[in-house]
Amino acid sequence: MTQKTREEMQATGTCGSGRITVLQLGSPSGLYGAERWILALVRSLPPDRFDVWVGAVKDHPRDPVPLCEQAHSLGFKTVVFESRGRFSPSSLGQVRRFMQRNRIDIVHTHGYKTDLIGVIASLGTGCRVVSTPHGWTSDPDLKLRLYETLDRVIFPFCDAVAPLSEAMSRDLGRIPGVGRKLHLIENGVDLQEVEAVDRVEESMTRWKEEGSLIAGYIGRLIHGKGLETLFSALAGEGMGKWRLALVGDGPQREEFVTLAGRLGLGERVRFFGFRPDRLSFLRGFDTFVLPSESEGIPRCVMEAMAARVPVVASDIPGCRYLVEHGRTGLLFPTNDAAQLAHALQSLAADPELARRLGVAGYHHVTESFSGARMALQYGRLYEELVPAAKPER
Repeated sequence: MTQKTREEMQATGTCGSGRITVLQLGSPSGLYGAERWILALVRSLPPDRFDVWVGAVKDHPRDPVPLCEQAHSLGFKTVVFESRGRFSPSSLGQVRRFMQRNRIDIVHTHGYKTDLIGVIASLGTGCRVVSTPHGWTSDPDLKLRLYETLDRVIFPFCDAVAPLSEAMSRDLGRIPGVGRKLHLIENGVDLQEVEAVDRVEESMTRWKEEGSLIAGYIGRLIHGKGLETLFSALAGEGMGKWRLALVGDGPQREEFVTLAGRLGLGERVRFFGFRPDRLSFLRGFDTFVLPSESEGIPRCVMEAMAARVPVVASDIPGCRYLVEHGRTGLLFPTNDAAQLAHALQSLAADPELARRLGVAGYHHVTESFSGARMALQYGRLYEELVPAAKPER
């Protein structure tokens, strides 16, 4: 187990401070929606009321942990637990000892693996467990289906389950023993992080100077994100002015590179990989496209709205929650490349429509989906679970 510490105010621990000590336990791989969600939450929690650690359990000693690296750079205390393979009893012991030594009041988990670790490691410690499920896969393979089923079995043993959307809340409410523990806290975005970036990435600037229109995607390169549909739309007739910037990485990257080549997209599609400066790319997009087959409430769409970039998204529950067709963005039928192309052509033909959608999206996300609002609700939940006078443990 390794630890990193910054900020003197947080380094002193909470004994006698009256603050609630929270361990956010996230994924060790990548810095995508759920991990950025954790960072948005911890940045908005009041430090005079909450002492926050950000942690992860990694499978291999040499692997980097982007979540903890980013949290550390922001001044938060971080801890990395090491597991021998996908899951091991040793990691449970590490987490449990850490909870006891640092008097953790709440472990907040994010995903089936951390849910299981959090529930088992906290037994007998007095530590409360809060789980935030970040969404389900629309067409999982057998292995993933087993993991997601396991997660549903774990939820009744948590002290609170906080889904990000009403649809997820309804789904979880059907599980015996979960209904009374549900706390719907809708997704939020760190508006300050988005607003702080005004630089446009150099490649985006060059494309615009060449007269191109830029469609952008930020996220994982995996099946289920609908990227095949996006490629097909760009390969259609009349789409020659559009270029596509893909910011992110994933196991299907090479497969998508091959597909783009086979469709004749050539230099019109560029894979930029994972980029910490993703928001400087976003600032250069003419539109943000999310063609996913399933989502919770996608933070990437929120970030695009916060940057006043018009959104084109698949007509699925998670996207409909944010995008009102024709008012805060455009929706198209899932996996329908022709309709996606039509939506992009509509924006190209009517710059005033694009501007209006961007402005309406900005007002919608700032009024209803700020990270500060989300943190306020989680703060109240944490305080409900932990008595005002912290018990000796």
